[in-house]
Amino acid sequence: MVKKIVITLISVVLILVVINWYGLSTPIKNVNNLKMKSTSKPVVLVVVDSLMDEPLQKAIGEGRAPAFAFLSKHGQYFHEVVSSYPTMSVTIDSTLLTGTYANQHRLPGLVWYSQNDNRLVNYGSGKKEVFTLGVKQVLKDGIYNLNQEHLGKNVKTIYEDLDERQAHSASINGLIYRGNQDHNLHVPKIASTLNILPDTFHVKGPTLLSMGSLSQYSPENNGQTNIWQELGFNDTFTANEVKHLIQNDSLPSFTLAYFPDLDHRIHKHGPMDLKGIEKVDQHLQTILDAYPTWDEAIEEMTLIVSGDSSQSKIGNDRTESLIDLTLLSKRYQVAELGEPITKKDQIVLAVNERMAYINLLDDKITFSEMASKLMDDSRISFIAWKDEEGNHVLSEESNKKLTFQPEGKYTDHYHQEWDISGDFSILDLSVNKQNEIKYGDYPDALARLYGALHSHKGRYLVVDAKPGYEFIGEHSPTHDGGAGHGSLHKRDSLTPMIITGTNTQPEHERIVDYKEWILELTK
Repeated sequence: MVKKIVITLISVVLILVVINWYGLSTPIKNVNNLKMKSTSKPVVLVVVDSLMDEPLQKAIGEGRAPAFAFLSKHGQYFHEVVSSYPTMSVTIDSTLLTGTYANQHRLPGLVWYSQNDNRLVNYGSGKKEVFTLGVKQVLKDGIYNLNQEHLGKNVKTIYEDLDERQAHSASINGLIYRGNQDHNLHVPKIASTLNILPDTFHVKGPTLLSMGSLSQYSPENNGQTNIWQELGFNDTFTANEVKHLIQNDSLPSFTLAYFPDLDHRIHKHGPMDLKGIEKVDQHLQTILDAYPTWDEAIEEMTLIVSGDSSQSKIGNDRTESLIDLTLLSKRYQVAELGEPITKKDQIVLAVNERMAYINLLDDKITFSEMASKLMDDSRISFIAWKDEEGNHVLSEESNKKLTFQPEGKYTDHYHQEWDISGDFSILDLSVNKQNEIKYGDYPDALARLYGALHSHKGRYLVVDAKPGYEFIGEHSPTHDGGAGHGSLHKRDSLTPMIITGTNTQPEHERIVDYKEWILELTK
């Protein structure tokens, strides 16, 4: 997903330029003067966008992924780590780095409606949407506002916590990078010349902040920041930056390195694309080869390789596979994409592939009314909303609703307590005689859905698609015949993780538990 966002945020502007001579070079930063060497064993977390267990196991079994095979053999392999919700990169990354779900970190998704600003926030879901909303605003949201304004002020990132401990950290091509240190992101000249963006963004980040052509350290990446290479937001750039830190004895206490390329291939070719995994493996080899031997690599650093979410195959038939939410305009005034939202508008759609927020601006429209309009569509798994009585979930397969809220007699595997009533089957929940909750098709369903329902201000419903389908709004990107994510379902939500260089592991197999574990590793 990261690669798609970056293509939309930056390349969409630069493809307007026919030739590539307009000052795309980036000042190279020097790590040698920073004395970055960690006093403890450095932790490197490689996040592979849309890495999935089944194709990874197949690639390993066929001998097509030697680095993955080596790490699996010499480390701990976890097949089903639970992602955040919605299963979109900005929300997942925020969960990973803050150790909280969206109700606390306040990043609802790739696309969401800001009641404070009365506008649709889009960090780069698709080119048509970006051009319609306005390139300047989308770019500013993705490069600057995402971290400096929208990420919740009441939570701290790993980078901020480490800085307070006077420990160093690095973010390489990470979408969420907020820290305490000052940085300048250098915008390609074409964007500033066209008055799309300023020459430089002044941001707060970790000790080392690398973001493609906006900020880099390795001289090897001079050839990796061209337009056709997503301006450095690619796996090769990320691997070269990590290699550079290793070779200069400058790995900080914690480094997050993002590999974005696999996501794009899976969206296009479907979940079982093995060529993408082969390419990821080659970049992992680049990191391991920075040491004399691979054995020494995992002795010298704690290397963690994790996916962020999975993807579900989307059917080939567009008419059947794409759930068109703009059809609501037959009954309601749906805000037009790219136009100012006015008092006449009743609904704002915020589509996140296989999940969507339906924002109700008209107080006369009740949640029950809107839910009833959507209930007849058998492609929708569930519809949820919150009110003063709790959090409610409906499905067309049940005549009752499920209502839940924190603190009650039921306890789940993660030691979270819940009050639940109604039809438990809507979220595939089962409960034993000890009131212990077991999750089925929707891992950690209650906490993750609660996070989305309380992620931002306003009156809105959450709609979630069944596997094989995705939502579309006005100019939404589509993945029919390929794959998509966003939903609460396990097909989107479970991802593998490999840990080498330590015998420890997170308290639970959830991305939300990574932060506290990493902070312990870096003490």
